[in-house]
Amino acid sequence: MNSLGLSLILKMGCICAKETVVVNGRKYTVREHLGDGGFSTVSLVEDNLTHKKYAIKKMVCHGPEDQRLAVKEIEYHSIVKHPNVIECIDSTHRGTADPVVNATSEVLIILPYYHKGTLANELERRARTNDYLSARDILNIFLQICEGVKAFHDVKPEPLAHRDLKIANIVLGEAMTPVIMDLGSVTQARVKVCGAQAAQTLQDIAAERCSMPYRAPELFNVESYCMVDERTDIWSLGCILYALCYFKSPFDAVYERGDSVALAVMSANITFPENAPYNEDMQNLILSMLKVNPMERPYIYTVIENVHDAIAKLESRV
Repeated sequence: MNSLGLSLILKMGCICAKETVVVNGRKYTVREHLGDGGFSTVSLVEDNLTHKKYAIKKMVCHGPEDQRLAVKEIEYHSIVKHPNVIECIDSTHRGTADPVVNATSEVLIILPYYHKGTLANELERRARTNDYLSARDILNIFLQICEGVKAFHDVKPEPLAHRDLKIANIVLGEAMTPVIMDLGSVTQARVKVCGAQAAQTLQDIAAERCSMPYRAPELFNVESYCMVDERTDIWSLGCILYALCYFKSPFDAVYERGDSVALAVMSANITFPENAPYNEDMQNLILSMLKVNPMERPYIYTVIENVHDAIAKLESRV
């Protein structure tokens, strides 16, 4: 594959000549550029044999650490299998990253293509006309997202954390089925931080890989001696539930204004728009996850239990 040709096509966002990508003997034709992550590009491709559409995630690795992380991402796909977590259909990696001789390697992951786009796209569309989802729909979507997160937290012997849960990392299948994607930030959930250097390292990784408006407070300012666990994801889930109700994370406005998200998150000053059609129960469910002290946050099992209770309460009112 001519990687320069592909990168030019990705930059231009158009197909001037049909670019072909080969993964383990299967040929795919690049149809369009779908988006860029911090470390990857995603394109829409078509299988030359079946004409089925897929998304292909291409990661260019500039050094051994990049390569290790990209290969680890493929590994996490094989560990976490759940209907609400995106499936890896195929993958390959080429070359060896060596910064000394300026050599890069490529990791390609073939993923299902979700034509409905992301939850962020859906909420953006709804925000334009204040088209609120019903409380029942919100809880049903959120419950499925939680079930997907539980698949990470359930991994044995050590739980995994996604660490970049946000509405832009959830694609929508048929009947608004949410599917968690982008396993590039997945890591061992429980980290024992011993010393200032370890704290700084974790803080730097979080700054690089966890989106600010959804990042847990303990990742903004990592203490020198502490334990970080899977409840970083619970904070992100609180932000996602807020966004399902009000179209954006509670910290998006701060981020867009260019004010300090870290400060807003640490103070957890959560305000709720007045005109939205949700009662106090929904707000309390959101607030139960947005606790600044991670030790006060519930684990995923309790969150799922609370969502089931909220759904039962809604249904009893009908």
